Order: sequence, then structure tokens, then C-alpha cells
Amino acid sequence: MATTTPVLINVVGPTAIGKTKLAIKLAAYFNTEILSADSRQFYKELSIGTAAPTSKELAAAPHHFIQNRSITEDYSVGAYERDALKTLKKLFEHHNLVIAVGGSGLYIDALNKGLNSFPKVNPKVKEEIAKKFAADGIAYLQNELKTIDPEYYNKVDLNNHTRLLRALEVSKTSGKPYSSFLNVEKEPRYFKSIYVGLMAEREVLYNRINIRVDKMMADGLLEEVKSVIGYRDHNALQTVGYKELFQYLDAELSLEQAIQEIKKNSRRYAKRQLTWFKRNPDTIWVDFETPFSGILKKVKSAL
Repeated sequence: MATTTPVLINVVGPTAIGKTKLAIKLAAYFNTEILSADSRQFYKELSIGTAAPTSKELAAAPHHFIQNRSITEDYSVGAYERDALKTLKKLFEHHNLVIAVGGSGLYIDALNKGLNSFPKVNPKVKEEIAKKFAADGIAYLQNELKTIDPEYYNKVDLNNHTRLLRALEVSKTSGKPYSSFLNVEKEPRYFKSIYVGLMAEREVLYNRINIRVDKMMADGLLEEVKSVIGYRDHNALQTVGYKELFQYLDAELSLEQAIQEIKKNSRRYAKRQLTWFKRNPDTIWVDFETPFSGILKKVKSAL
């Protein structure tokens, strides 16, 4: 490896904006490899609903952490951080620059900044919260979090019950707000991180999302959802594109209603992604239609 500091270029942005396409172009230009930071593309059973790279795209540049696990396994962000850093270390032995790509802000942060350290949760506290959640639903989690930790309440995805449960478990166990554990300074990485964010006008992005959802349905998303229905309680399936079609299969929605819900929830997810990534003042934001030469110029100036 060269003596200069290794560099990780992170391609980020909302769903359907073209991150994979840009990452491949950057990998080809720098003759390097791609490390995925997408929380659902790990699973080999979930290719359509996660918009995993196609076989043609995978052949265009070496990828890591794409469909390398089974939905039958639990795979946490902590495990990803550990495994991804090991892979990155090996890649930096042959490349001074590596590309990371993904729309999962937590996974991008875990890779570049590290995860926060939390106290061990009291099993009795965990059980008590779980019982109240089972009885009163997600509204209980939302209301409790708003009271205990308004700071985290204002930035978390309020429909993600897993994160709400985790925040309450930590807060009630420690007696401190969950957000107080998020601001602890972590050990710096040995590599330089550069962030390139893709963006578009809202209506343009929403149209791209609608087109992508229609294509997913044409490509067989419903069949994919049927094939994993036995694992529907898995966190990776409590997400957009899967939960709505489970509702259709449960006869709670018509197919057309489910498709419209996927589009609506994808738009909401894109908005949350942008909110997360825009917290990082170091991100180089470019319009998704910017010529590659223009993006490359900005990247090189940041190296």
C-alpha cells in the first residue's frame, strides 16, 4: 500500500437517485473495489425489493457485502462494522482508495466513524417495555420516547419500532437519555473519508421512485415477497416494499393500494435519508445529472 493516507469515498443519497451507477464509474476510474453499506442488500433472498446491483453491475466492478448472507441469519450494524473494517483493511493493502456506497446512514456512519458504546440492557426492563408495546402498539413507544428523550424523538424514524424499543431500553436501564450516548467522541479512523451526495429536485426524485417501484413489481417483487413470508418478522423485512405486500397477502390492502403505499413510504424514506445525510457538513452535494467529469473534478479536489 502507498505511504499516503488511504481514502474511502462514500457515495450517499436517497433511494432511486443512482448511487450504484456512480459508485461503479468511480471504481472503474480509480481501478478499485466497492464496499456496500446498505442494510438490506446483504441478503441473497432480497434482490428485487432492495434494488441490489444487477449481475451486469456486479461484473463491472468488484463488490463486497452484496447478497453475502441469508435472511435466516441475524446481522446487526455492529457485526457489519466489524466485518466491513476487516474487509476494508484487506482492500487498502492493494488499493489506496476504496468506494463505499449505500443509503443506510447508520451503516455509513458505523463504517466511517464507529458505533457508540451503550450500557447492557436490563432484561426485566426489556421485558416490561416489550409487554407494553405488545399491548398498546407503537404509539406507546413514541409517547414514551417523546417524554424521556425529545432530542432522539425528533430525529429517529418514528415508524421503526426496533429503534424505538432500543432507545427506550437503553434510556430506562441507564436513567439517561439514549441521545446522550450518541454524542460520545469515538476513536478516529486511520483512513480519510470523503462523502459525495447525489440529489435531485423533489418532484424529479419522486418520479424516479415511482418508476422504480413499478419496475420492481414488473420484475417479480410480489413473488420475492411470497418466497420470504416465513421470515416476515425479520427486521430486514419490516421495511418498505415488503411490509406493504405482506399487508396485501393478508388481505388488508388491494394490490393497487399496496403499490401506492410502497411509493408513498419510499418517498418518506427518501426524505429521512436526506435529513440524515445533510447533517454531515463535509458532504459534497451534486445533482444526479451532473456529468461524471464534473463529479470527478470535485472528488479529486477533496483528495
